[in-house]
Amino acid sequence: MTQNPFTAVFDAQRTALEQSQNLTHDALEAQKSSISAFGDAVESSGALFESNAELTKGAVHAYFDALEASMPEQAAEFDDLRELVDEGFDSATDAQHQSLEAVVEAINESEAAYDEFAASYSEVVDNSFDAALEAHEQVEANVESVAENVDEAAEEFDVSA
Repeated sequence: MTQNPFTAVFDAQRTALEQSQNLTHDALEAQKSSISAFGDAVESSGALFESNAELTKGAVHAYFDALEASMPEQAAEFDDLRELVDEGFDSATDAQHQSLEAVVEAINESEAAYDEFAASYSEVVDNSFDAALEAHEQVEANVESVAENVDEAAEEFDVSA
């Protein structure tokens, strides 16, 4: 390839096209990572909810223990209340687990669907950039040919005549 005034322009354009292609792939990968990270965060929030439920249940039990200790012996029975609290927290924890499992499953399905989309889109992007680069190379070759012809014509042109 010969150097002409347009060589630097074509090099810059080619670099810009290649960088755009790389940025497109990077954006797709970043989106994949964010979907996966979101799924992980939702999944780990289940443990946090369960810990919070256990802590709260323990606090309610401690409150009942304190009430029971402050009352005369056999003045009130708190076992039924403790059992009711346990059942309520267990029920809420089970419902939360089921909800989180459904959300995680939906996220995983969305992640799989996005992976398919990203693969197809990447292929289209690569084909488009390849076609653009081929067209760019052809234009560059045509400009180079014209520049060579102009140089040859300029050399043949006799200024003294």
